[in-house]
Amino acid sequence: MSKPANPPRQAENEARAVARMLRVSPQKLNLLAQLIRGKKVERALADLEFSRKRSAHDVKKALESAIANAENNHNLDVDDLIVAQAYVGKAMVMKRFHARARGRASRIEKPFSNLTIIVRELATTAEA
Repeated sequence: MSKPANPPRQAENEARAVARMLRVSPQKLNLLAQLIRGKKVERALADLEFSRKRSAHDVKKALESAIANAENNHNLDVDDLIVAQAYVGKAMVMKRFHARARGRASRIEKPFSNLTIIVRELATTAEA
């Protein structure tokens, strides 16, 4: 006798991708998440391609993964996808020490982040 199957965590017309342990602070990564939130995926990919931020490459990879998940795992139409949600969470923080004057030390924190991107297929009116 086994446990019942877990219900799906997202709707039928959604797919998601999670990028974990990205070596950038959550505050900086959230700027890129805000940039793509609510846009069509081709526009979001173009914005990330030409962004000057260092972590735009990692966000673009996560978005491409979410698009691939939507196409291959959920049979969604790529042309009708929008970025429904893009949110950032904290991961671990590496702590380092920097030698200072007179035998003192100061703490350096190197934060990591998690990024979750959920894409959703919009219902097209051409079918009705």
